[in-house]
Amino acid sequence: MGFIVILAICLGLLSACTSKNSPTPVLPTEIIPSTTPTLIPTPTAIPPSPTPIPLVATVNGEAISEEEFNAELARYLSAQENLSSQDNPENRETVLNELINQILLAQAAREADYTVDDQMLQERIDSLIEQVGGEQALQEWIETQGYHLESFDIALRRSIEAAWMRDQILAQVPETAEQVHARQILVYDQGEANQVLRELNSGKDFATLLAIYDPQTMGELGWFPRGYLVDPRLDEAAFSLQPEEYSEIVETRVGFHILQVIERDPDRLLEPDARLILQEKALKDWIETHHNQSEIVIFE
Repeated sequence: MGFIVILAICLGLLSACTSKNSPTPVLPTEIIPSTTPTLIPTPTAIPPSPTPIPLVATVNGEAISEEEFNAELARYLSAQENLSSQDNPENRETVLNELINQILLAQAAREADYTVDDQMLQERIDSLIEQVGGEQALQEWIETQGYHLESFDIALRRSIEAAWMRDQILAQVPETAEQVHARQILVYDQGEANQVLRELNSGKDFATLLAIYDPQTMGELGWFPRGYLVDPRLDEAAFSLQPEEYSEIVETRVGFHILQVIERDPDRLLEPDARLILQEKALKDWIETHHNQSEIVIFE
């Protein structure tokens, strides 16, 4: 992921603006000629219904307005310095998915009884005022980003909820895990990989072959947990081995791998980068699961 610094989330979101009903017109009375003119009021007119707000999607009934989506798309493209690609379907899909993910997280926070009261919201606004250099600076930013005060409050409240839920998911990733210490011989030709495997099967030492194929790093992969390697086939191969055993050839988009496990530990402290990768995976898996379990309607 990425899945998220809270200020970036706070400044990167926009909620649908509230609309005001048009006032009911005052109708004149009719004067019907007669011997004695009598004022007869017309029937009371039914107030007009509010104009529906154009929507891009709904997430379990919670709306993403066209206004919110377009503003978020403009900010996304501006951050990429790529304003010319506003109609690029990939950019539009990325922004819509980010908005959907944020709503899913915020909804889960509310279900967990996490609430953002007015005091908490004001404290966050005060913090933003200090960060951007004053109340006037924040007000100008709100206006240039297409917010109204009401919609900004809604967006900020939702972003706080989403960030809280994200932190709960990340915190559930343990600090220790089963890990293996492994190394690999990596070649880029199937025939060469077959030759390496034949030499290993004939009794050639793994380290001796590493000195030929990877003399600089000796194929060192270090310690890693399940889910750390990019390709799950490498994960599966590594964790199926006992110390000193080597794998069959594993083909990936990178090349042809033969792994050897040096050590195993059932409960080893995770390195920071490894835990971060597992946290990103946990967040991605959570979002995917909740996507599948939710009612998400996207309007063409």
